Amino acid sequence: MPSNQSPAEQRNQMTGFALVLLGAFGFSAKAILIKLAYAADVQIDAITLMALRMLFSLPFFLVVAFWNNAASVAAPMTGRQWLLAIALGLTGYYIASYLDFLGLQTISAGLERVILFLYPTFVVLLSALFHKRKISLRVGLALILSYAGMLLVFMEQLSLASANILLGSALVLASAVTFAIFTMGSGVMTHSIGSTRFTAYTMTVASMATLAHFGLRHGTEIKHLSTGVYVLALIMAVFSTVLPSFFMNAGIRRIGASSASIISTTGPIATLALAFFILDEAITGTQLAGTFLVLAGVYVVSKK
Repeated sequence: MPSNQSPAEQRNQMTGFALVLLGAFGFSAKAILIKLAYAADVQIDAITLMALRMLFSLPFFLVVAFWNNAASVAAPMTGRQWLLAIALGLTGYYIASYLDFLGLQTISAGLERVILFLYPTFVVLLSALFHKRKISLRVGLALILSYAGMLLVFMEQLSLASANILLGSALVLASAVTFAIFTMGSGVMTHSIGSTRFTAYTMTVASMATLAHFGLRHGTEIKHLSTGVYVLALIMAVFSTVLPSFFMNAGIRRIGASSASIISTTGPIATLALAFFILDEAITGTQLAGTFLVLAGVYVVSKK
């Protein structure tokens, strides 16, 4: 840490580091909680679990949205900004989440986190495709490194996991691509309307879409599930959805996106550790090597 910083600046930076670390840990625990919920009740499907998560999360985001509107002096959002917020909420927090929940029905939490963590590389590829941005040699090598690491983990899991691993991996990969699209659009919106308002609005949109999806699929009444599922959904809503969202935004404001992206690389490592201790998922040398390659590649891409 630079010696010319004042004590207040140092405290602010340390607070930022802690907030991003807590956010990364909270997000990384989501896959573990989803797997535990699936194991707790064989009746539950992806949209039901996701609906419970959003049902518990929605009051928090509504309160934040109302509080932000009351306390903020920012200009009202334009029609275009509303449309973009709705589109991004549906893309990043509804479609991407649903694909992820579906994928976790058939693949391990460790493999899911490695695949999902590739989303910054897809941001680079999509930017090159749609915005004609050149990919430097360094970034190109980082992309190759990341995908090689993912394939290493996937090939090992292919010999150990169920026959549906291909479908599950494809769903999580689609989730990562969808979240990359969300990421590309969210940068402009957070600067124009503020990160807190953006998070509250997009999560509210995603919650409403998820509950509508559940209603169309199962009706208006949630069937009786085991108590453990409700407890896990509540923990997921608070500690792996609401708090990490705001922790990450607050941390980025203090230390910047580049530093935050570096700290966030602890997420997949935390998932592997939690999966080992809680889900009894094996950790092998090949898996660690593949995860390291993915983290190294994503680190270079994110820093760029």
